[in-house]
Amino acid sequence: MSFTALRPHIKPTLLLAYPVVLSQLGHVLVNVCDSVMVGHIDPPALAATSLAAISLGVSTSTVGLVLGLGVSLGITPLVAAANGRRDVPALGRLLVNGVWLCLAAGLVLALLGFALTPLLRYLNQPAAVEALARPWIQVLFLSYVPLMLFQAFKQFAEGLGLTRQAMYLSIMANVVNAFLCYVLIFGHFGIAPMGLMGSAWATLTARILMAVLMGTYVLRAARLQPYREAASTQFLPDVVTLRRLLGLGAPIGVQMMFEMGAFSFSAIMIGWLGATPLAAHQIAINVASVTYMAASGIAAAATVRVGNFYGFGDGPGARQAGFTAYWLTFLFMGTMGLILVAGRQVIPYLYNDTTLVVEQAAGLLLIAALFQVSDGLQVVGLGALRGLEDVKVPSIVALLAYWAVGLPIGYGLGFGLGWGATGVWVGLLTGLTLVAGVLLWRFRQHSAQTPAAVSSERIVMAH
Repeated sequence: MSFTALRPHIKPTLLLAYPVVLSQLGHVLVNVCDSVMVGHIDPPALAATSLAAISLGVSTSTVGLVLGLGVSLGITPLVAAANGRRDVPALGRLLVNGVWLCLAAGLVLALLGFALTPLLRYLNQPAAVEALARPWIQVLFLSYVPLMLFQAFKQFAEGLGLTRQAMYLSIMANVVNAFLCYVLIFGHFGIAPMGLMGSAWATLTARILMAVLMGTYVLRAARLQPYREAASTQFLPDVVTLRRLLGLGAPIGVQMMFEMGAFSFSAIMIGWLGATPLAAHQIAINVASVTYMAASGIAAAATVRVGNFYGFGDGPGARQAGFTAYWLTFLFMGTMGLILVAGRQVIPYLYNDTTLVVEQAAGLLLIAALFQVSDGLQVVGLGALRGLEDVKVPSIVALLAYWAVGLPIGYGLGFGLGWGATGVWVGLLTGLTLVAGVLLWRFRQHSAQTPAAVSSERIVMAH
């Protein structure tokens, strides 16, 4: 596809993407802040163990979280398509049902967290790491209730192309989280040092603030009044709309669960090697997650723009919008890969200054640099396909690529050939590359079959 065809889509995509990028970064920067501050607890041995506990906590809790987040992501393409049709009653129904669905998901996740933490002892992790991780995980799961409410309002607004509000709130929440982490972890202003648990309570507080403020915006903003009026006729959820949301969101959540589950199980395998490799893994995966969230912001913009064109019946416009997101992601993630190669010996010191941890993290960051492009292309492929409401096949692709190919290769290299954590990460690289290739082919095929109703130039001007 020529640059001339894609050029009209670049600016609209970037205008949608950059607030989403900053908003998505807000989620991961919470963990970055936690990891950086916890990594400097005294004494250094406790800092390394606390980092390993965060790695264990994130790897075991995030699997459930991404399932919930995936369900919430089903709101955006449906809102985008309804907005493309100018269907106000449908938007009202999506608002009501999206909030109920996300609230239910958050409550289920919170209860699940308290029920499953006793099972940590069966993961064969270092005893000190498990003891620190258990209460931290329980508070983190509790924070998923306000986080899912935030997601409900955020995804609805993003489906309408309103992406800046969530960006501002995410930035503010990260400032609050960083301040509270500083106060609670190390003990300031008369508060006793809480260590690792201070980061958990800071995260819960920041997420409650995000949910309250995002909900206030959606329920009070003048520009959203028509949708609130449409929603006011139906306070309780309806089965038809819930089925549509779940029909789209559940496969997205399952796909994300397969992907994140592969990363989580990789962390568990690395934990079998000891606390030091697990701390190094936490540093490397934390850095890689920052660039991933930036790419996922572009993917979210792809969902909205492809969904708008798809809802309007403009197949060529949807195809061009998707490929524009692909090229933007390729350029961004390629650049990030070069930066990670150049900074791999320096970046780990931001988290911890234990020599062995830093050395192992530097080696893992080199592999992270290699999978930047694959990671970016697979997430933007998912975003573009969601805009076409194509979510079931990507879930199957994720299951096979990560669990039938990537993890077995990682285990074989890491333990069979003795490569350790490096081998496990090579398996992740293999799975990501396979998913990226298959989804690119899928989008090329699927978008070519979407009919054209109007010229893409008119729709680009309209959005």
